[in-house]
Amino acid sequence: MSQRVLVIDDEPQIRRALRVALQAEGYAVDLAEAGAEGLDRVAAAPPDIVILDLGLPDMDGAEVCARLREWSRVPIIVLSVRDGERDKVRALDRGADDYLVKPFGIAELLARMRAALRRAREEVGLPMVVHEGLVIDLARHRVHRDDREIHLTPTEYELLAFLATHRGKVLTHQMILHRVWGPEYEAEVQYLRVFVSQLRRKIERDPHAPRHLLTEVGVGYRFPDAD
Repeated sequence: MSQRVLVIDDEPQIRRALRVALQAEGYAVDLAEAGAEGLDRVAAAPPDIVILDLGLPDMDGAEVCARLREWSRVPIIVLSVRDGERDKVRALDRGADDYLVKPFGIAELLARMRAALRRAREEVGLPMVVHEGLVIDLARHRVHRDDREIHLTPTEYELLAFLATHRGKVLTHQMILHRVWGPEYEAEVQYLRVFVSQLRRKIERDPHAPRHLLTEVGVGYRFPDAD
């Protein structure tokens, strides 16, 4: 059965172009031109993935993300002409899985869709995450690199596990601080940087050229897709 994509965008030419390109790749495509219509379509016939514009006529796309995240874990990829860090952070904070700036290449969009769909399939019940010699055993709360156990503090482990279980997805500073330390720490970005630096010294072969904890400048951090 074809995977279903819902495109929420108020530009007719974008909707038409995406429908043609995605159908050519074997996806079943549904279209909506406003936020409320898109929310209704997700509720009526849940898609496998949502492609969402931010500049909608009835509400901001970030608000659509927030409303969807109240009851759905469907992957959301934002397509927007807005390329500022603030817009990216806001959309990601509200629940988007990825962010692509218009104009975009269809090959890149398809690659990001495949990655988001793969993460959604693997997200539930992960026993461990493996990446370039680093093994995170989520069931036993143990971390090994090159067959050597790495001893982490509880906070360091929680930080690493949070990033690793959302591998491939950019997590904003505020999302990480809220999840690991609590809402009262959401503004303490320097505090987070200190812990990331400590963690890199323990898990990276070269902390100055990290392979596991990647910085997304001005936005947050990302753990790469697993092996």
